[in-house]
Amino acid sequence: MAPKKNADLPVRIASAAVMLAVAIGALVAGDPWLDWFIIAVVLATLVEFVLLVLKATGKAANRFVGIIAGTLYIAAAGIILTGLPAPMIVGVVGTVIAVDTCAYFFGRTLGGPKIAPAISPSKTWAGLLGGVVGASAWLAAFIYFTARQTSGPTTMGFDLRETGIIVLIGTVLAVAAQSGDFFESWLKRKAGVKDSSNLIPGHGGFFDRTDGMIPVVLIAGLFLGLPA
Repeated sequence: MAPKKNADLPVRIASAAVMLAVAIGALVAGDPWLDWFIIAVVLATLVEFVLLVLKATGKAANRFVGIIAGTLYIAAAGIILTGLPAPMIVGVVGTVIAVDTCAYFFGRTLGGPKIAPAISPSKTWAGLLGGVVGASAWLAAFIYFTARQTSGPTTMGFDLRETGIIVLIGTVLAVAAQSGDFFESWLKRKAGVKDSSNLIPGHGGFFDRTDGMIPVVLIAGLFLGLPA
Protein backbone atom coordinates (compact mmCIF):
# COMPACT_ATOMS: atom_id res chain seq x y z
CA MET A 1 0.00 0.00 0.00
CA ALA A 2 1.34 3.42 -0.98
CA PRO A 3 2.05 5.81 1.89
CA LYS A 4 -0.67 8.36 2.50
CA LYS A 5 -0.04 11.89 1.37
CA ASN A 6 0.64 14.18 4.34
CA ALA A 7 0.95 11.13 6.59
CA ASP A 8 3.60 12.99 8.60
CA LEU A 9 1.35 16.03 9.12
CA PRO A 10 0.71 15.33 12.85
CA VAL A 11 4.46 15.07 13.42
CA ARG A 12 5.07 18.30 11.48
CA ILE A 13 2.40 20.13 13.47
CA ALA A 14 3.76 18.84 16.79
CA SER A 15 7.32 19.82 15.86
CA ALA A 16 6.19 23.26 14.71
CA ALA A 17 4.31 23.76 17.97
CA VAL A 18 7.40 22.85 20.02
CA MET A 19 9.65 25.13 17.95
CA LEU A 20 7.18 28.00 18.27
CA ALA A 21 6.83 27.49 22.02
CA VAL A 22 10.61 27.49 22.53
CA ALA A 23 11.04 30.59 20.34
CA ILE A 24 8.26 32.48 22.13
CA GLY A 25 9.67 31.41 25.49
CA ALA A 26 13.10 32.76 24.58
CA LEU A 27 11.55 35.98 23.27
CA VAL A 28 9.52 36.53 26.45
CA ALA A 29 12.46 35.63 28.69
CA GLY A 30 14.63 38.21 26.92
CA ASP A 31 18.39 38.49 27.32
CA PRO A 32 20.50 36.49 27.85
CA TRP A 33 18.16 33.60 26.99
CA LEU A 34 17.11 35.12 23.68
CA ASP A 35 20.72 35.64 22.62
CA TRP A 36 21.60 32.07 23.61
CA PHE A 37 18.64 30.77 21.63
CA ILE A 38 19.72 32.72 18.53
CA ILE A 39 23.32 31.53 18.93
CA ALA A 40 22.18 27.90 19.23
CA VAL A 41 20.09 28.15 16.04
CA VAL A 42 22.95 29.88 14.20
CA LEU A 43 25.43 27.18 15.23
CA ALA A 44 23.06 24.36 14.24
CA THR A 45 22.43 26.05 10.88
CA LEU A 46 26.15 26.56 10.32
CA VAL A 47 27.01 22.93 11.09
CA GLU A 48 24.36 21.71 8.63
CA PHE A 49 25.60 24.16 5.99
CA VAL A 50 29.19 22.95 6.36
CA LEU A 51 28.11 19.31 6.06
CA LEU A 52 26.18 20.15 2.87
CA VAL A 53 29.21 21.88 1.39
CA LEU A 54 31.42 18.88 2.19
CA LYS A 55 28.94 16.59 0.44
CA ALA A 56 28.38 18.94 -2.50
CA THR A 57 32.00 19.25 -3.60
CA GLY A 58 35.19 17.25 -3.32
CA LYS A 59 37.60 20.05 -4.23
CA ALA A 60 39.45 21.47 -1.24
CA ALA A 61 39.54 25.01 -2.64
CA ASN A 62 35.79 25.02 -3.33
CA ARG A 63 35.08 23.65 0.12
CA PHE A 64 37.26 26.30 1.76
CA VAL A 65 35.68 29.20 -0.12
CA GLY A 66 32.17 27.85 0.37
CA ILE A 67 32.60 27.31 4.11
CA ILE A 68 34.16 30.74 4.68
CA ALA A 69 31.49 32.53 2.62
CA GLY A 70 28.68 30.56 4.27
CA THR A 71 30.05 31.22 7.75
CA LEU A 72 30.10 34.96 7.09
CA TYR A 73 26.61 34.80 5.57
CA ILE A 74 25.04 32.88 8.46
CA ALA A 75 27.00 34.54 11.28
CA ALA A 76 26.17 38.03 10.02
CA ALA A 77 22.46 37.25 10.23
CA GLY A 78 22.91 35.93 13.76
CA ILE A 79 24.79 39.04 14.87
CA ILE A 80 22.10 41.28 13.41
CA LEU A 81 19.34 39.32 15.15
CA THR A 82 21.05 39.64 18.53
CA GLY A 83 21.19 43.41 17.97
CA LEU A 84 17.50 43.79 17.16
CA PRO A 85 14.96 44.71 19.84
CA ALA A 86 12.35 42.02 20.51
CA PRO A 87 9.54 43.77 18.56
CA MET A 88 11.72 43.99 15.45
CA ILE A 89 12.61 40.30 15.74
CA VAL A 90 8.87 39.58 15.75
CA GLY A 91 8.51 41.77 12.65
CA VAL A 92 11.33 40.06 10.75
CA VAL A 93 10.44 36.48 11.69
CA GLY A 94 6.74 37.15 11.10
CA THR A 95 7.53 38.41 7.60
CA VAL A 96 9.29 35.16 6.70
CA ILE A 97 6.49 33.05 8.15
CA ALA A 98 3.93 35.11 6.19
CA VAL A 99 5.95 34.66 2.98
CA ASP A 100 6.27 30.89 3.44
CA THR A 101 2.63 30.38 4.43
CA CYS A 102 1.07 32.47 1.67
CA ALA A 103 3.51 31.15 -0.95
CA TYR A 104 2.50 27.60 -0.03
CA PHE A 105 -1.25 28.26 -0.27
CA PHE A 106 -1.05 30.36 -3.44
CA GLY A 107 1.21 27.79 -5.07
CA ARG A 108 -1.01 24.85 -4.12
CA THR A 109 -4.23 26.67 -5.08
CA LEU A 110 -3.20 28.41 -8.30
CA GLY A 111 -0.38 26.19 -9.53
CA GLY A 112 1.02 27.43 -12.81
CA PRO A 113 4.54 27.69 -14.21
CA LYS A 114 7.56 26.88 -12.06
CA ILE A 115 10.24 29.46 -11.33
CA ALA A 116 13.26 27.12 -11.50
CA PRO A 117 12.13 23.47 -11.64
CA ALA A 118 15.67 22.16 -11.94
CA ILE A 119 16.48 23.62 -8.51
CA SER A 120 13.16 23.54 -6.65
CA PRO A 121 10.27 21.83 -8.48
CA SER A 122 7.65 23.04 -6.00
CA LYS A 123 8.29 26.78 -6.34
CA THR A 124 5.88 28.58 -8.69
CA TRP A 125 5.37 32.18 -9.78
CA ALA A 126 1.96 32.03 -8.12
CA GLY A 127 3.71 31.06 -4.89
CA LEU A 128 6.03 34.04 -5.20
CA LEU A 129 3.00 36.29 -5.71
CA GLY A 130 1.52 34.79 -2.55
CA GLY A 131 4.76 35.52 -0.73
CA VAL A 132 4.58 39.17 -1.80
CA VAL A 133 0.95 39.38 -0.62
CA GLY A 134 1.80 37.72 2.69
CA ALA A 135 4.85 39.89 3.38
CA SER A 136 2.99 43.09 2.45
CA ALA A 137 -0.03 42.23 4.60
CA TRP A 138 2.15 41.32 7.58
CA LEU A 139 4.23 44.49 7.25
CA ALA A 140 1.10 46.63 6.98
CA ALA A 141 -0.36 45.08 10.13
CA PHE A 142 2.96 45.27 11.99
CA ILE A 143 3.55 48.92 11.09
CA TYR A 144 -0.07 49.84 11.81
CA PHE A 145 -0.14 48.38 15.32
CA THR A 146 3.38 49.60 16.12
CA ALA A 147 2.39 53.13 15.05
CA ARG A 148 -0.77 52.97 17.18
CA GLN A 149 1.32 52.00 20.20
CA THR A 150 3.67 54.95 19.72
CA SER A 151 1.30 57.58 18.24
CA GLY A 152 -2.01 56.68 19.81
CA PRO A 153 -5.33 55.42 18.43
CA THR A 154 -5.69 58.36 16.01
CA THR A 155 -3.21 56.74 13.61
CA MET A 156 -5.36 55.31 10.85
CA GLY A 157 -4.55 53.48 7.64
CA PHE A 158 -2.05 54.29 4.90
CA ASP A 159 -2.16 56.67 1.98
CA LEU A 160 -1.37 55.56 -1.58
CA ARG A 161 2.33 56.39 -1.30
CA GLU A 162 2.74 54.54 1.98
CA THR A 163 0.88 51.53 0.59
CA GLY A 164 3.18 51.49 -2.42
CA ILE A 165 6.26 51.59 -0.18
CA ILE A 166 4.93 48.71 1.94
CA VAL A 167 4.24 46.58 -1.16
CA LEU A 168 7.70 47.41 -2.53
CA ILE A 169 9.37 46.35 0.72
CA GLY A 170 7.15 43.26 0.85
CA THR A 171 8.21 42.36 -2.68
CA VAL A 172 11.91 42.75 -1.89
CA LEU A 173 11.63 40.65 1.27
CA ALA A 174 9.53 37.95 -0.44
CA VAL A 175 12.07 37.66 -3.26
CA ALA A 176 14.89 37.57 -0.70
CA ALA A 177 13.21 34.82 1.33
CA GLN A 178 12.54 32.74 -1.79
CA SER A 179 16.13 33.31 -2.96
CA GLY A 180 17.44 31.94 0.33
CA ASP A 181 15.20 28.91 -0.14
CA PHE A 182 16.47 28.42 -3.70
CA PHE A 183 20.06 28.69 -2.53
CA GLU A 184 19.61 25.91 0.00
CA SER A 185 17.66 23.78 -2.50
CA TRP A 186 20.50 24.15 -5.00
CA LEU A 187 23.06 23.19 -2.35
CA LYS A 188 21.02 20.15 -1.27
CA ARG A 189 20.73 18.99 -4.88
CA LYS A 190 24.49 19.31 -5.28
CA ALA A 191 24.91 17.33 -2.07
CA GLY A 192 22.32 14.73 -3.14
CA VAL A 193 20.17 15.03 -0.02
CA LYS A 194 16.53 15.90 0.62
CA ASP A 195 16.95 17.75 3.93
CA SER A 196 19.85 19.53 5.62
CA SER A 197 19.48 17.06 8.52
CA ASN A 198 16.79 15.11 10.38
CA LEU A 199 17.04 16.99 13.67
CA ILE A 200 13.50 18.39 13.49
CA PRO A 201 10.91 15.61 12.98
CA GLY A 202 8.82 16.27 9.88
CA HIS A 203 10.74 19.43 9.00
CA GLY A 204 14.28 18.29 8.24
CA GLY A 205 17.04 20.42 9.71
CA PHE A 206 17.56 23.88 11.11
CA PHE A 207 18.91 25.19 7.79
CA ASP A 208 15.65 24.02 6.17
CA ARG A 209 13.83 26.39 8.55
CA THR A 210 16.25 29.33 8.43
CA ASP A 211 17.21 29.37 4.74
CA GLY A 212 14.70 32.08 3.82
CA MET A 213 15.16 34.01 7.06
CA ILE A 214 18.89 34.68 6.65
CA PRO A 215 18.68 37.05 3.63
CA VAL A 216 15.65 38.81 5.13
CA VAL A 217 17.56 39.44 8.36
CA LEU A 218 20.55 40.76 6.37
CA ILE A 219 18.29 43.18 4.49
CA ALA A 220 16.67 44.28 7.75
CA GLY A 221 20.14 44.92 9.18
CA LEU A 222 21.10 47.05 6.18
CA PHE A 223 17.81 48.95 6.30
CA LEU A 224 18.10 49.65 10.04
CA GLY A 225 21.82 50.44 9.84
CA LEU A 226 22.86 47.65 12.21
CA PRO A 227 26.46 46.36 12.05
CA ALA A 228 26.84 42.74 10.98
